Amino acid sequence: MAPVSGSGKATEGRPDDSAGTLGALLYGNKSSLGVAEADWVALVLAIAAGDACALRALYDRSHRPIYTLAFRLCADRLTAEEVTVDVFHDVWRRAGTYDPTVGTVIAWLMNQARSRALDRVRHDHRLKRTMPANAQDLVPPAEEMGSAIEQAEQARRLRAALVTLSLPERQAIETAYFGELSYAQAAAELEVAPGTIKTRIRSGLAKLRQTLGGEPR
Repeated sequence: MAPVSGSGKATEGRPDDSAGTLGALLYGNKSSLGVAEADWVALVLAIAAGDACALRALYDRSHRPIYTLAFRLCADRLTAEEVTVDVFHDVWRRAGTYDPTVGTVIAWLMNQARSRALDRVRHDHRLKRTMPANAQDLVPPAEEMGSAIEQAEQARRLRAALVTLSLPERQAIETAYFGELSYAQAAAELEVAPGTIKTRIRSGLAKLRQTLGGEPR
């Protein structure tokens, strides 16, 4: 579910700047024209009910303006991609908090993207201010840098794959593996039977293997 980082005459890793204004950025995508706000809200409500297909539909419809906004604020392609994935990760977890009386779905998404992107910019600035003067002496060997880049890419792909799981599958995997709990402990934490936890974890891991390019077992 990697964001598309530009098309047409845009330079590599840089979105087309011809949109000019935020309004053009939001509504310049012809595929989004004519879609009633009620349809956007219906997708968010379906996501809140655990519908992964609705999340995919919302992603397909809105990831380009979110990526473009993140890129303009962060000025970095990889960071913009990570912000975009993080936005939809939050949508999957917090869709039930959306209030249609406060604003449109696209405004809700763009506000999240803006907030996350600015957080990343502030974080990067703090790192630069605290970087020691002899930072060049602290650069790790090329082998270690390559390993770190590979691990970061794997983490990004995993975050993108996790949003394709159903809510019960995701909760089971996060509770058991990320929480380092046994099946019995995870079952008690989620108040379900141990057999249910095992079933959800097996189905979730099968989906992750397939999404990440492995063969499901």
